[in-house]
Amino acid sequence: MAVTARSRRVKPAGGFELAAWYFMRISGLFLVFLALGHLCIMHLIHNVESINYNFVSDRWTNPQTGYIWRLWDLTMVNLAILHGFNGLRQILEEWINRAKSRVVLRTGIWIFAGALLLLGNYAILMFVKDADYLKNRRDASSDAVTVRADVDRGASSRHPAAVPAFDVLK
Repeated sequence: MAVTARSRRVKPAGGFELAAWYFMRISGLFLVFLALGHLCIMHLIHNVESINYNFVSDRWTNPQTGYIWRLWDLTMVNLAILHGFNGLRQILEEWINRAKSRVVLRTGIWIFAGALLLLGNYAILMFVKDADYLKNRRDASSDAVTVRADVDRGASSRHPAAVPAFDVLK
């Protein structure tokens, strides 16, 4: 390991560890921009209450921009998993002394990371909008709005169980 005089940061001499060292810096920089963009789009531009299955399905299946949003989410998920598990691997390399234990932990880490990568990629790439689910949700929400409007107007004869509390106190 080489120590640069100016920064006092330990930089690996070469091989896989050097590639992992560079990956951590580059992926961390990309993740900062991806995560800040995600926060701005999902929490500042759009109201958090409006983000649901319908919002995501419209965003991912839009013919003009759907591939951009899927690529954004795919990049963010993959980089986050690889960055996090590589950091965990580096920490365990420093703290686990026995070679056999390191091999077992490394294998477990990368199997779990691979499973999460497969699950995340499958969810994003194979997503199909479920029209029946959306129709049922719209019907259920419109019924709830109708009942709520009737209760607000005091139409207790139509919905006797839905009598406002202030009417009971009179």
